[in-house]
Amino acid sequence: MPTHPTPPRAPLFRWRSLFHLRPAGRRWPVAMRAAVSMTTPVVIGWLAGDVAAGLLGTIGAFTALYATDRPYANRAIVLAVIALSFAGAITLGLLTQEFHILALSVVLFVAVAATFLCNALRTGPPGAYMFALACAAGTAVPTGHLSVWMVGVFVLAGGAFSWCVQMSGALLAPHGPERMTVTAAAAAVARFAAAIGKPNEDEARHVAALALQNAWTALIGLQPLRAARDQELARLRSINRQLHLLFVDGINASRSGGELESIAARAKALGTEVTSPGSVPPPEPEDTDVFPRGHLGIRDSLRESLRWGSPALLAAFRVGVAAALAGLVGIAFGQERAYWSMAAAALVLHQGLDWTRTLQRGVERMVGTLIGLVLAGLVLAAGPTGLWLAATLAVLQFLIEMIVVRNYAVAVIFITAAALVIASGGQVESNVAHLLWERGSDTIVGCLIAFAVHLVTAPRALAVPLPLRIVETLAAIAAVVEFLAKGDVKSPAMRQARRTLQMRTTAVLGAYEAGVGATARDRKFAESMWPTVVATQRLAYHVLATCWSLEEAGPAQTQAVATALAANDGVAKLRQALVTISRAMRAGAKPRSLPAVPELLAPDLERLYQSLVVRDDPRREP
Repeated sequence: MPTHPTPPRAPLFRWRSLFHLRPAGRRWPVAMRAAVSMTTPVVIGWLAGDVAAGLLGTIGAFTALYATDRPYANRAIVLAVIALSFAGAITLGLLTQEFHILALSVVLFVAVAATFLCNALRTGPPGAYMFALACAAGTAVPTGHLSVWMVGVFVLAGGAFSWCVQMSGALLAPHGPERMTVTAAAAAVARFAAAIGKPNEDEARHVAALALQNAWTALIGLQPLRAARDQELARLRSINRQLHLLFVDGINASRSGGELESIAARAKALGTEVTSPGSVPPPEPEDTDVFPRGHLGIRDSLRESLRWGSPALLAAFRVGVAAALAGLVGIAFGQERAYWSMAAAALVLHQGLDWTRTLQRGVERMVGTLIGLVLAGLVLAAGPTGLWLAATLAVLQFLIEMIVVRNYAVAVIFITAAALVIASGGQVESNVAHLLWERGSDTIVGCLIAFAVHLVTAPRALAVPLPLRIVETLAAIAAVVEFLAKGDVKSPAMRQARRTLQMRTTAVLGAYEAGVGATARDRKFAESMWPTVVATQRLAYHVLATCWSLEEAGPAQTQAVATALAANDGVAKLRQALVTISRAMRAGAKPRSLPAVPELLAPDLERLYQSLVVRDDPRREP
C-alpha cells in the first residue's frame, strides 16, 4: 500500500460545469415513468372536464421521482409514505392559506422536518425540497370549487398512480434493483484490486466498501423481515458474500503483497454471473444472520442522526434558519409569494453539501432558473390547454429526468418551466412578465440567503467533526478488538460492533470531504489531517477484514488470534494506545510514545502514530 497517501483532489467551483454534460447510465426508463406519471392526471382531468384538478394530481405524481433504486418490496412502502406525505403537505398549506404568517410557519416546519427525515433515512434524490415545495404551493394554489380535502384526495390519487407506474417494473424484473447493486459492488471490488499499491488505493477501497454496504442494504436491510425463501435472492446474497471475501483478500494482499490479478478477475466474473441465474448455488440453509445488514435501520438511523452535530441535524438547522430569513425578507419587502424564496433557500441547503458544492448547486439553480423563466414565459404565453398542456408537461418532465444527472443547471431550465405551468392551474396568466420577475427575484433572494447561512454556520460546524469522527472510529475499533480477544466473531453483539465500526469508518471520510469542500482555511486544516484519516481507515479495515477472515477460517484460527490479542495484557494496552491517540487528536498534539500492542495491529498503530503531528488549526486567527 502507498506509504505516503496522496489526498484526493478537493472539489472546486467551476463555471464550465454549467455547460458540461456528465456521463450517465440508462435514464430513459426512469424518464418515461416520470413523464407518464406527470401527464396522466392531466389527461384524466381533461376527460373529466376539470384540468385544474388534474394539475393538482401532478403534485402527487412527484412520488415517481423517489426510491427508483430500491428493492420493490421496500419501494412499495416508501412510495406509499411519500404519496401520503405529499397529500399531507399540500393540505397543511391549504388550511393556512388565509393566515399569511401561519402559512409561512407551516412551510418552515415542513422544510425542516423533511430535511431532517430525508437525510436521516437516506431517502435519496430529489429529497426534502419537493415536500417543502408542495406545502408552499398549497399556501397559494387556487382551488376554485374544490374543498381542501378534495385537493388532498386528488394529490393522493396522483401519488397512487405514480406508485403503480413505479412498481410496474416488478412484473418484468422483480429483483432488478438488487442485481444492479451487486453488479456495482463487483465492479468496485475489481477496481479496488486493480488499484492496490497505487496512489488511488485508499479511495478505491472506500468506494468498494460503500458499494458492498449498499449491496447488503438492498439484499438484507431493505428486504421484508419475514420474506418467503427466494432462490434468486439467496443466489445474489451468495455472490455478494464472495465479493466481500474477495474485498477482504484484497485488503490482506495489500498488506502482504499477495496475488491481485486473480482477485480482480474473480470479481469481474462474479459481476457477470449476477445476470446468469443458477450460476452460483445458494447456501443451504440460508441464515441471513451471517450476512451484514448494510446501512442502519430506521430506528438506529434516527437515533444516530439525533446526535449533536450529525449531518442531518446540521442540514435541518441550516434550512430552518435560511427559510425563516427568506420568509421574513419576503414579508418585509412585500413579496407576493414569499414561499418561493423559502423553497429556493431550502433547495440549496437540504442535501447538506459542503460549501463548494453548495455554491455550485446554488449558482446552477440561479442560472437555470433565469433561463427557465424565459422558457416558462413562452409556454405560458402560448397558453396550452387540454391535451396540449398534458403533452407539454410530459415533454418537460421527460427532459428533466434525462438531463438532471448530467447537468443540473440545464435541468433546472425545464424544472422551472414545469413548476410554473403546474402553478398556473391551467389558467391563462394575465401578466406573464410580472410573474416571471417575481419568481426570478424570489429565487435569487432565497439562494443568496442560503449562501450566507452556510458561510456563517460553516466554521462552527467544521470545528470539531473530523477529529471527533476519528476518535469515534478508534473507540469502535477497541470495541471490536475486545470481542476478537474473546474469540467472538459471530455473536449479535459482535455483529453490531462491526456494523458500528463500518459506519464510523465511512463517517471519517465524509467529515474529511466536508472539510476540503469548505473555505480555504478549512480545506487546509482538513488536508493536514489526510495522513491520519488514511491511517485510521487502514486500521479499521484491517480489523474488519480480520473478522471476515476468521469467520471463514473456523474456531481454531479464531481462538489462536484471540490468544495472541489477549497475551501480555494486549487488549488493555491496545485500548490505552487508542485512548492516548484520541487525546492527542483532541489536543492537536503528538504523544511521546505508545505502549506495546499485539503484533497483529502493531504496524497499523505505528502508522497512525506517525501520522500525528502537532497541528495548529489554520482556521484560528492569531
